Amino acid sequence: MIRAFFSELKSEFSGYGAKALSKDLMAGITVAAVALPLALAFGVSSGADAAAGLITAILAGLVIGSLSGGFYQISGPTGAMAAILISIIAKYQIQGVFLATLMAGVFLLLAGILRLGKMTAYIPAPVITGFTSGISVLIAAGQLDNLFGVTSAGETVIDRIGSYFSLGFHPNFYALGIGLFVVLFMVAYPKKWNAVIPGSLVAIILATVAAQILGLEVKIVGEIPKTLLPADRLDLSRVSMNTLLHLLSPAFSIAMLGMIESLLCGSSASRMTGKKFNSDQELVAQGIGNIILPFFGGIPATAAIARTSVAIKSGAVTRLTGIFHALVLVVSMFLLSPVMSAIPLSALAGVLLVTAFRMNEWEAIRYMFSHKFKGAMLKYLVTMAATVVFDLTTAIALGVLVALLLLVRRLSKLEINIESVDASRVSAPNAEIERRFGGARVVYIAGAMIFANTQAVEAIAADVPDECDTVLFSMRGVSYIDVSCAQAFEGVVQKLLSRDVRIGVCGLSSETRKTLDRSGITELIGEENIHWSIDRVLTQECACEPA
Repeated sequence: MIRAFFSELKSEFSGYGAKALSKDLMAGITVAAVALPLALAFGVSSGADAAAGLITAILAGLVIGSLSGGFYQISGPTGAMAAILISIIAKYQIQGVFLATLMAGVFLLLAGILRLGKMTAYIPAPVITGFTSGISVLIAAGQLDNLFGVTSAGETVIDRIGSYFSLGFHPNFYALGIGLFVVLFMVAYPKKWNAVIPGSLVAIILATVAAQILGLEVKIVGEIPKTLLPADRLDLSRVSMNTLLHLLSPAFSIAMLGMIESLLCGSSASRMTGKKFNSDQELVAQGIGNIILPFFGGIPATAAIARTSVAIKSGAVTRLTGIFHALVLVVSMFLLSPVMSAIPLSALAGVLLVTAFRMNEWEAIRYMFSHKFKGAMLKYLVTMAATVVFDLTTAIALGVLVALLLLVRRLSKLEINIESVDASRVSAPNAEIERRFGGARVVYIAGAMIFANTQAVEAIAADVPDECDTVLFSMRGVSYIDVSCAQAFEGVVQKLLSRDVRIGVCGLSSETRKTLDRSGITELIGEENIHWSIDRVLTQECACEPA
């Protein structure tokens, strides 16, 4: 893996010159403009603070960006991750988040070393879409406090919303006005201007200036320390075995989310650029980055499609784009911290509400609902609901379980049709075929012959008429036979042979042929009675003799 990584680096920087450097630099500056408001917003929305989000974006750009599986990958704090962290902070405070991040980093590093980068290919698309929508709901719901300028209580979204009724709900209309202004501004902001300066950044600047000039009493970001080593960072001396055990599940959820987001981002970016993406190397990079982050007061990071797509569209050439974006954020921390500290939290809430809406895969959602794909709709809705009510791990598990159950149900629909021989469909003298095969039946089987279909297979023998003297099984449509159906099919063959019925099997795939060989059915039928097609059997007059 190390050798392959350095080989990729050599290829990436082959012929690198001043022109490519200028492209990377400009792309890095552009990405930083997009990443700055998001880093601050996601830091606050996670339950940590804006400084934690900024430090995460900086170190992720430097560390993960340097080691990533694709030069286009830009990592940092994300809304999906922030939604998970809220519940962890509520239970274990910020030190719990730091420790869970470290543990998640170890999980990701091991996943990369064990080459598990292809695992996301086994998660159905509607499950990922439902998970994304569920996260967007959590992000939006988590911003209600900042949007209305109120304070809630509780560990879950439902608890916090419920506390508005028990504790009283007294919104700050100045905060609400700022938040709504940011939302409307970002919605109306021309898309073509985003290439020059992001609408979220402009909206936050205008909101901050207005709040300061008008002297509005709203909650603000607060002091942003000018250091990459804040006082609030991981302290291993405070870690206990009990805490480690309790954080295993949250850490696994963070690792799963990091894997899913990063690999999906890489796959999407790979299609956009036409460049190869090394999924295992990406997991190693994410693992190392998340192991380092908590020691600097950072929260979990993952690759983000929003920043990555900006990097690609801005002309990124190498992974230096991510590094330059991090360096611009460092400069912003030291030069602009007094300005950033005055940003109203409701302005950041407005940015996150728009981000939450836009992160939904609306095209995929419209497609599955407009075309009434009931299975996809069920997987989507179950995963979305489970993400909101439970957690990421449970949601993905439930979504995949529903997908598997639907798959088994679909596979269990085995089509079995028994028909007389149609001599007109064969290129041979009809009279001869009718004479030899007038009492024959063709049993067409299509689908997977699995345990759920054993009764249907066993019924074949009874459905073959008593006067039938030859049965030809057309199995071209059989993709798989499991042990249960193999036994059931063997029973059918034995019953037919006991009735002196001649048997032929046609159109076997290599896999189904292996199953028949291993189960002894080929020997029972006779090798000479295994044929390529029904047509060949009829034209070559090759029906088998009674056993």
